[in-house]
Amino acid sequence: MHEVRGKDNVGATMDSMELERQRGITIQSAATYTLWKDTNINIIDTPGHVDFTVEVERALRVLDGAVLVLCAVGGVQSQTLTVNRQMKRYNVPCLAFINKLDRLGSNPYRVLSQMRSKMNHNAAFIQLPIGVESNCKGIVDLVRERAIYFEGEHGMNLRLDEIPQDMRVESEERRQELIEHLSNADESFGELFLEEKPFTEDDIKAALRRTCINRTFTPVLVGTALKNKGVQPLLDAVLDYLPNPGEVENLGFIEKEGQEPEKIVLNPARDGKDSFVGLAFKLEAGRFGQLTYLRCYQGVLRKGDNIFNARTNKKVRIARLVRLHSNQMEDVNEVYAGDIFALFGVDCASGDTFTTNPKDNLAMESIFVPEPVVSMAIKPNNTKDRDNFSKAIARFTKEDPTFHFFFDNDVKETLVSGMGELHLEIYAQRMEREYGCPVTLGKPKVAFRETMVGPCEFDYLHKKQSGGSGQYARIIGVMEPLPPNQNTLLEFVDETVGTNVPKQFVPGVEKGKLNLLFVSIKKKR
Repeated sequence: MHEVRGKDNVGATMDSMELERQRGITIQSAATYTLWKDTNINIIDTPGHVDFTVEVERALRVLDGAVLVLCAVGGVQSQTLTVNRQMKRYNVPCLAFINKLDRLGSNPYRVLSQMRSKMNHNAAFIQLPIGVESNCKGIVDLVRERAIYFEGEHGMNLRLDEIPQDMRVESEERRQELIEHLSNADESFGELFLEEKPFTEDDIKAALRRTCINRTFTPVLVGTALKNKGVQPLLDAVLDYLPNPGEVENLGFIEKEGQEPEKIVLNPARDGKDSFVGLAFKLEAGRFGQLTYLRCYQGVLRKGDNIFNARTNKKVRIARLVRLHSNQMEDVNEVYAGDIFALFGVDCASGDTFTTNPKDNLAMESIFVPEPVVSMAIKPNNTKDRDNFSKAIARFTKEDPTFHFFFDNDVKETLVSGMGELHLEIYAQRMEREYGCPVTLGKPKVAFRETMVGPCEFDYLHKKQSGGSGQYARIIGVMEPLPPNQNTLLEFVDETVGTNVPKQFVPGVEKGKLNLLFVSIKKKR
């Protein structure tokens, strides 16, 4: 395991940027890996602040499982709900880890209740805390029915013991609750429950794995990362309950002219028999030029190979392959399906697909990018810094698809847009630190959004007499909101019956309606 330091000790290891260490928050996602019980685990640490939500989007797009970290004091917060929607969008199974049991006011039971009520998770404890706040001593493993204590200077040594006498009744009740939740989510486990047969540890573990992978149940673990209590059982749970790359179905799409794209299932086998398919999910300017993070979904990639960008059809020769631990790199000669790695000097965009055979015409689903919500005027303090200002803007807009830059002709100002004030302030500070270009930000302008909450019927009668036969039309329809994950789309549905409206009029009505709605949306923005 790599050393991980909390903010109490000059920043976490994964927070390599100076600003991250100063502010005590994660700004950029960072990749690493660890070998746990002879199994390699790829890890991407993502920010918790809503302003850096695109970092979570691109990480979830390429990962097979997630650990949702919740605060034992704060519980389910607004950003927790956002991350929950993102995991649902990419169908990513997850474990929940209730952290910071050692903090004053921690209450993991309240957090579990919030997961059920606010996030609609079928969730239950698979561990219980042995004390909270300053009395946090260890955890009870409800699957194995054993107490676990973390000893040694850094809690590295695990000691298994009997469940404390004063916790045995609660442990039995919570274990029964776990079994009931699993029986509701898993058919084969439910049959054992109805037959009132005793459950073995293997029965419960198998049911936990099936339901977790199918996203029908969320196992809840507890601990305190700062005191290193609960971390080793969490890693065990990652191996036991989250899927490995071979258990996840990843799709590619073969474009065919004039036809719907053909779906194909990518082969996750690590034998290298199939052609390479990879997805670029993050760009970053490093010490040796642009660094492109990729996930290998099929085949093998070796130094010296040629790959092609499916969007631009440009050929790239692989001169160097690296695996990453935060800002440190390890050169490797080859990567296989399931690996996360990085390349140097590749001209591409986030979400591009790379293959070894350009004739495949294969692409993968890209990354969802939310629209910016806040704009600010920006200008360099010194006119002599305009070149550095332009370089910084060009780099940051390429790395971060939620950071936009444009010139407003109406007010004659340069504007930047992002996901929040903190998002834009961070980039302003980075311009000064990394490019020697201090800038001034104006007052934030929020892009207010409106949406309907329910169906709205309309019935409009148009009459106009200006000589001749005149004009007459009656328009009846309903406007209603689309589901939340589609609320930025416009959709027209023809519900006319028979020939009460001549069919040749329908395309014109559709075009006029969608144009009117589109113009209205642009004015709102």
